[in-house]
Amino acid sequence: MTAAENVCYTLINVPSDSEPPSEVSLKADLEKGDIKAKTEALKKIIIMILNGEKLPGLLMTIIRFVLPLQDDTIKKLLLVFCEIVPKTIPDAPELIHDFLVNEKDASCKFMMLIHADQDRALDYLSTCIDQVHTFGDILQLVIVELIYKVCHANPSERARFIRCIYNLLQSSSSAVKYEAARTLVTLSSAPTAFKAAAQCYTDLIIKESDNNVKLIVLDHLIELKEHPTHEHALQDLVMDILRVLSTPDLEVRKKTLQLALDLVSSRNVEELVIVLKKEVKNNVSEHEDTDKYRQLLVRTLHSCSVRFPDMAANVIPVLMEFLSDTNEAAAADVLEFVWEAIQRFDNLRPLIIEKMLEVFHAIKTVKIYRGALWILGEYCSTKEAIQSVMTEVRRSLREIPIVENKIKKETGEVKPEDEVTAAPAQKLVTEMGTCVTQSALSSSRPSKKEEDRPPLRGFLMDGDFYVAASLASTLTKVALHYVAIVQEKKKQNSFIAEAMLIMVTVLHLGKSSLPKKPITDDDVDRISLCLKVLSECSPLMNDIFNKECCKSLPHTVRLEEEKLSQRKESKKRNVTVQADDPISFMQLTAKNEMTSKEDQFQLSLLAAMGNTQRKEAADPLASKLNKVTQLTGFSDPVYTEAYVHVSQYNIVLDVLVVNQTSDTLQNCTLELATLGGLKLVEKPSPLTLASHDFANIKANVKVASTENGIIFGDIVYDVSGAASDRNCVVLSDIYLGIIDCIQPASCTDAEFRQMWAEFEWKTKVTVNTNITDLNEYLQHILKSTNMKCLTPEKALSGICGFMAANLYARSIFGEDALANVSIKKPIHLGPEAPVNGHIHIRAKSKAMALSLSDKINLSQKKG
Repeated sequence: MTAAENVCYTLINVPSDSEPPSEVSLKADLEKGDIKAKTEALKKIIIMILNGEKLPGLLMTIIRFVLPLQDDTIKKLLLVFCEIVPKTIPDAPELIHDFLVNEKDASCKFMMLIHADQDRALDYLSTCIDQVHTFGDILQLVIVELIYKVCHANPSERARFIRCIYNLLQSSSSAVKYEAARTLVTLSSAPTAFKAAAQCYTDLIIKESDNNVKLIVLDHLIELKEHPTHEHALQDLVMDILRVLSTPDLEVRKKTLQLALDLVSSRNVEELVIVLKKEVKNNVSEHEDTDKYRQLLVRTLHSCSVRFPDMAANVIPVLMEFLSDTNEAAAADVLEFVWEAIQRFDNLRPLIIEKMLEVFHAIKTVKIYRGALWILGEYCSTKEAIQSVMTEVRRSLREIPIVENKIKKETGEVKPEDEVTAAPAQKLVTEMGTCVTQSALSSSRPSKKEEDRPPLRGFLMDGDFYVAASLASTLTKVALHYVAIVQEKKKQNSFIAEAMLIMVTVLHLGKSSLPKKPITDDDVDRISLCLKVLSECSPLMNDIFNKECCKSLPHTVRLEEEKLSQRKESKKRNVTVQADDPISFMQLTAKNEMTSKEDQFQLSLLAAMGNTQRKEAADPLASKLNKVTQLTGFSDPVYTEAYVHVSQYNIVLDVLVVNQTSDTLQNCTLELATLGGLKLVEKPSPLTLASHDFANIKANVKVASTENGIIFGDIVYDVSGAASDRNCVVLSDIYLGIIDCIQPASCTDAEFRQMWAEFEWKTKVTVNTNITDLNEYLQHILKSTNMKCLTPEKALSGICGFMAANLYARSIFGEDALANVSIKKPIHLGPEAPVNGHIHIRAKSKAMALSLSDKINLSQKKG
């Protein structure tokens, strides 16, 4: 027996006088013979293989012509044949290797060589490593995966193949470039490697048209930045990363700006500011996403100015133009920036006041107008600035007194600027040849909507007199500043008189019938107080208006800084590496330890399939057993239970079916139906269960919305040998709530208020619980709804009889959910009295609002 022959452990005696059948005759019997001839041929083949004969040409013949037969004897013989037939070719690696040498297109054969003999695959790769960039993209992906696994199993091979990975970064295939960049950062910790991978990621984001691909690659860039050693290498690529802003998708732009802001340093902040200023000037179209993008740009420039004060002087002139923007959200962000800048940078106050006065007359929203009035009243400290404020106010009011001027125009004492005139009659000839006379009244007076009113006068005529109270406070402050600066009594009295005239005019207008809404009593009291302060000019009121009021802004800025520091501290609490953790040296790591590391390719596959394994919480209730739902009783003939696994937009039901009878159950079918935002993808196939046997059935359900859903159904089956009708076992319902679809999220206070005002669907839940502590109830609601508390811990600390907190979450479909918890502790009922109050919910969709309120109602009570 040669070395190439199979080792034979079984010898079957064969009569010596009989001639062994040939392979051709056996093949003919298998293809064209009847059942008896095929059975005899199969028996002879089994005996010959057991005696060591090689019959490689008959394997495919048996698979094609014998395997489909339903004869019981042939089925038993096939089991024996499958047990003894050689499964592999002993010299397969050599054959594939020789074939690859002569074959031009080797993409479909290289994978076989890898699994048959990895060493030979590496030898072949070494011979053609300089030509890898000319291979097809499929073969290049296989090579990248091979290099990754080989280098992680044997780190000494890195120097041999890392140049190949560098070359594949220039591949024409986006998939190859992506995988090569991922592999490169895992194989090398050199700054050049990370810079090359980051450059490759950036090029992919710019060139790829699919926004999902852009977001995935951006996430990998952000992961690179999380490592302190890599961050410095990425800082040189900030300008390249900013090229991604050419993408119109808002989410991509948002992540790009945040990444650039995290990477910016004193070396490249000037270039960053120049690019952002160009983006601000170029995005002027009126579109919802454009407005939001401009807000992002404003916030980014704001953060740059705070981190790098030298840039503030370049940023302020550009941003101040946004105060006159029709988009109130963007203008509010600029106003917040101006507040912080004028408080932080004393040397820039004259510049800010100058730019504020330039755009003051063009401000279109009343909220921004009030904020601008406050800034001008507090920080105008020179004679010229104060006089400019008075000039701009008069410019925004036009003729005063307003009421008297309006009455004179209506009575004709003052000729209106707009008159109605009659045009001369014209004689026209129609198409029929008849003459007609046409006359018309032409009016140069525009309609009320088209009337060009200055902003302040428009606010007052619309009945918004809260701005009048702000105006009175500003005029009082600048008048008191003017009195302190100018020593001439006559000029002092003249300025104060003009300020009081404006206040009295506004007060008179508010009490007349001209505005759409009359002035409120609170605004009347405020304006009257300012008039009294200016008439008396007492030192006490002067101190209150000019010193005490100015302390509010520094206090607000300090609160914002404390919030920011709290967020940073909360991030620091999540320590990824402990101080006493062992240090892993790659050179000293054993080979078996290297192979135990997580395979990035396997993790990617699991993530794509929705089977990403997450670490289970320490709480045993968070384990998989908590997601098992019992569907039938223990005494039912068929016991079923289901494990519910939620993965992105899919729900996988792994149903265990147990036959608890002594009969064989045929055509056992799981029939399911859904209600709510769920849809069954495919109907499970029927199966046969032997006595006391069990099986697993998987069913996929598509999630279409955040609406609460119900899965219901039954198990139907036939009993083997029974003549009765089909049997049925009804299953318990599976309830799928919103908690499986929403995730905690964060947003700013301004974004929260804006969404609260915009969202149409609102519900109110009355607190009905047995919890007696306010903080404990809030934590219980957060845990039950999977929402995040936006109210800082400092605001919730302390012991008092009430609590208010804002909650926020976002669904996997991108829907936002807001909640405001307003609760109190009735102290007069004793220490054991439960918490009461209300929870207000707002959402963009009806399903989200109702589902969240139902969840809160069901989980209010503890225990």
